[in-house]
Amino acid sequence: MRSRILAIAQLAYPIVIAQLGSILQGWADTIMVGQYGTAELSAAGFVNNVFNLIIYFLLGISYATTPVVGGYFSRGEYDSVTQARRSSVLVNFLVSLFTMALLWILYLNVERLGQPTELMPLIKPYFIVLLCSLPFLAVFNALKQCFDATGDTKTPMWVMLGGNIVNIILNYLLIFGALGLPELGLVGAGVATLLSRVGMMAAIILYQVKKGKMKNEKGKKKSFRDAPRLLRLGIPISLQMCLEAGSFNVCALFMGWIGSIALAAHQVMCTVSTIGFMVYYGIGAAAAIRIAYFRGQEEWDEVRKTATTALFMSFASAIVIVTLICVFCHPLASIFTTSDEVATLFIAMLPAFVCYQAGDCMQTIYANSLRAIEDVKYLLISAIIAYAIISVPLAYIFAFPCQWGATGVWWSFPFGLTTAGLIFLWRFKRCTNNKPLVPFM
Repeated sequence: MRSRILAIAQLAYPIVIAQLGSILQGWADTIMVGQYGTAELSAAGFVNNVFNLIIYFLLGISYATTPVVGGYFSRGEYDSVTQARRSSVLVNFLVSLFTMALLWILYLNVERLGQPTELMPLIKPYFIVLLCSLPFLAVFNALKQCFDATGDTKTPMWVMLGGNIVNIILNYLLIFGALGLPELGLVGAGVATLLSRVGMMAAIILYQVKKGKMKNEKGKKKSFRDAPRLLRLGIPISLQMCLEAGSFNVCALFMGWIGSIALAAHQVMCTVSTIGFMVYYGIGAAAAIRIAYFRGQEEWDEVRKTATTALFMSFASAIVIVTLICVFCHPLASIFTTSDEVATLFIAMLPAFVCYQAGDCMQTIYANSLRAIEDVKYLLISAIIAYAIISVPLAYIFAFPCQWGATGVWWSFPFGLTTAGLIFLWRFKRCTNNKPLVPFM
């Protein structure tokens, strides 16, 4: 157990640090926008929840890279690693263009989603700027997963941290118009995000070129043979992640129906709650790298033990994170908003947040484990049950017929996440305790 913890931790800590850096950057966005105005905070909450769904979809496509590249790498098939990387970049870029087209249709109909009319002049320009950043994010995701799959999790960490720092600085300059720059408000936050994503993509490509990561590609026939496999694996992963993220996004719509105060509190609670998820994700992603390697070597006992170790590590992390958030809930609320009503509602949501942490740990670790062994069919089926059938209907029932309001929406999450975690656990045990299944292709 100790050796497995150390092996996972060595891979996980750069991922966790990078994700926490992203969270701090998200916090900076929320803090600066919140200090600029409550209307801007509400508009940002709506648009960010819409784009979070797309970001999770793009991440899901990129996650298919880990088992494919990791399997080749574990067997020393380095030419195949290069081919898979090229295919991953192509697939992720094309998918990002597809998502841009869908979002443009949504943009043309955004007034029909029942959000406060006074927020539309803020929502629309912010939406467009974030839309333009998606292809750069998608290419970066593809290359990041290639680094991670070969055990190099530190390079993406430094690139992401650099991008986060640039984003925070540009946020301050462009939101408030510091150093003689124009005061752009919420649009300034969007421009900062766009420029940081362009920089991150450029930085990781430049690193590959300068360090000779692409030197063996010269003179060799270019092939995209892994593109269909990446799509077949990535689409179910993406849909599963979208259903999970979508349950939060539908709840953002419910919050908009309740009012701008509820929507702002939901944005603050989502920002704070991502601390736990990103830590669990870092541990799960590190475990997935190890599991993909062991699967390539047919070492199924290590596959099982690695997943169990990662689950214990995420539980331990959850205890620490939840305790700190609950102890410092009042200072956290005051950091994110100047509105007493928003702060009070945020604190009222905390009990529901505490209750779903165990389920969040399970679903994160075992979803990553199933991706690593390329058993992705049941990820989608389980997500439909947990989120579309259980979580979203309960959110509506608790909020409106039961008249629990905004807190009722958040009480639906423990039911959905715990259901997903238990189903993923059952599926993983069934796959690995018996003869390993043929990958879902």
